Amino acid sequence: MEILAFVIGIALMVIGLAVSIALHEIGHLAPAKRFGVRVGQYMIGFGPTLWSWRRGETEYGVKAIPLGGYISMAGMYPPSPAARAGRAGGGFFATMVQDARAANDETVQAADDDRVFYKLPVYKRVIIMLGGPVMNLLFAMVLFAVLLSGIGVQTATTTVASVSECVIPADSGRTECAPGDPTAPAVAAGIQPGDVIVSVDGQAVTTFAEASALIRSHPGEQIPIVVERDGSPLTLSLTPATTTAAVTDEQGRAVVDENGETVTEEVGFAGIRQEVDYVREPIWAGPDAALQRVGAVTQVIWRLPVMVWETGVATVTGQERDPNGPLSVVGAGVLAGEVAAAEAPVLNRVAGFLSLLASLNIALFVFNLVPLLPLDGGHIAVALWDGIKRAWAKLFRRPAPKPVDATKLVPVTFVVVVGLIVMGAVLIISDLVNPVSLF
Repeated sequence: MEILAFVIGIALMVIGLAVSIALHEIGHLAPAKRFGVRVGQYMIGFGPTLWSWRRGETEYGVKAIPLGGYISMAGMYPPSPAARAGRAGGGFFATMVQDARAANDETVQAADDDRVFYKLPVYKRVIIMLGGPVMNLLFAMVLFAVLLSGIGVQTATTTVASVSECVIPADSGRTECAPGDPTAPAVAAGIQPGDVIVSVDGQAVTTFAEASALIRSHPGEQIPIVVERDGSPLTLSLTPATTTAAVTDEQGRAVVDENGETVTEEVGFAGIRQEVDYVREPIWAGPDAALQRVGAVTQVIWRLPVMVWETGVATVTGQERDPNGPLSVVGAGVLAGEVAAAEAPVLNRVAGFLSLLASLNIALFVFNLVPLLPLDGGHIAVALWDGIKRAWAKLFRRPAPKPVDATKLVPVTFVVVVGLIVMGAVLIISDLVNPVSLF
């Protein structure tokens, strides 16, 4: 069953990725058609076509490798000057530029004169290219909204789930009470499972973390604690036992001194276990969480080549990978499989899967905005540069410049594509040989 659940998790991630890609391409397709651009193809995936159908002038289809997608718009770039006709000399990159121009010219000739991408106003070109990443961001917002506002966040509530019968010494190695163990403070105070903690030492609490912090800050001191039992408030007297615990920082890590020894402190202990429940967040929590993730993912993308190098080194040397480092699609699938196969309630596994898929869409949003061709951000940069040139000429009353010939950037695009392939290969191998695990 565990293996079956693992496979189902991977399959669901593949489907989720395909949906994300389809939405991304719809984000390009819808405004392109709205602005009158001729769109020849809308394809999900790469490689051989599995099936397709034609509606109007556009062929819609699914290809064998679900690792991307594209729409084919007429006239992405202006046609080549007549002087450049024929085969170009000058080596490999010059040939690539000429081939790119020839392929682009074919789409221009197949379309009506005014139904090509490069003739659109700058703002329309930007809208078309921005549409794909924005769809991924909106999808992530919806997924986070379902996760946080529909399912909720697992939170330790102020309801008492259980009460320890005794205080067991930390170095005893036991988990059950033995004769002579002192009675737990919560039992002595009369706290019972099902009680809802209302206040501790006169301070109202709304989370178990607040109640726990107040109890820990009063070791050996008698303090009042108000609980709600059967709908009525009840004031009890609690004297937390004194125990030694490690001092932790804001990230929950143990603090060490100059000698490397763990710093400890005396804290209060009551022997209460909290009830964990799903607490639903406001509807705006989903979009807010998505925008916060954008900042975190941007930091990763900014350092992507370095982090991929570190991942490769960790894989070759057998070191543990950075859990916050980049993943390939294979790595995301493995994590989805782990979530599906985890020994946890179904709702927990659904929440984990939604979080993974939402994070993947945030990564698609940020990554596609990198201002390098062939990414969407590169096309946006070309359109903006064209707009700047036109605005500059208009400001100084000069003739309108020719449209930017982005086919000149084909060599740069080639280098970027090779770099992406190499980084993708490193991450895929690392995800297979030295995977990041959630558990």
